[in-house]
Amino acid sequence: MPRLSTPAVIVALMLSFGLASGPAAEAGPPTDQLRDGIDRIFKILGDPAMTGDEKAAQRKAAVSRIASELFDFGEMSKRTLGRHWDERTPAERLDFARLFTELIQRSYFSKVDEHGSEKTVFRSETVDGKQAVVKTTLLLARGNQMPLEYSMLNTGDRWRVYDLSIDGISLMANYRSQFSRIIRSSSFADLVTKMKSQQAEFTAPAAAPSGSKSAR
Repeated sequence: MPRLSTPAVIVALMLSFGLASGPAAEAGPPTDQLRDGIDRIFKILGDPAMTGDEKAAQRKAAVSRIASELFDFGEMSKRTLGRHWDERTPAERLDFARLFTELIQRSYFSKVDEHGSEKTVFRSETVDGKQAVVKTTLLLARGNQMPLEYSMLNTGDRWRVYDLSIDGISLMANYRSQFSRIIRSSSFADLVTKMKSQQAEFTAPAAAPSGSKSAR
């Protein structure tokens, strides 16, 4: 099996969190909670007392706690495994969910800890029962933009992200395709082995940022 490389779509996801956020359009609980998490992470990364390599572990722990509130890792794990989820034992599901959460959080921290100048502009919010979609735009360097769409689920006490789409490309669907391909060609055990390897990372499609467009 080929070695798996850094997930480009995760990079965009990480860049959008923990960074300065713009005004929201028709803000409601999903947008409010998403923006609150972004602001809290930005506060941690901007705290002079938390800077430096010696504070990296402390920053990671603080960011991971907020990420656990923002993301529904259990739902994300179930969706990325797809139909193979039903075939797994309770113990296998727990192990997979733990590994997938670690994969996301590891990429998450490495990117939010690296970048600090991009800005997220909240565009709109659509709520349908217990599901919501928050559309945002990530403002990049040289006037470029990248549309990011967050799918959120009401888990009872709060709204949490269970998927992200860039230009219509679903992060969870992309991971599901890769995981399913590995399981079909090899086995679920092989997938778990790859996820346990510190050098094994999974690819995701890169979305080309749009050209110099002004935010509206």
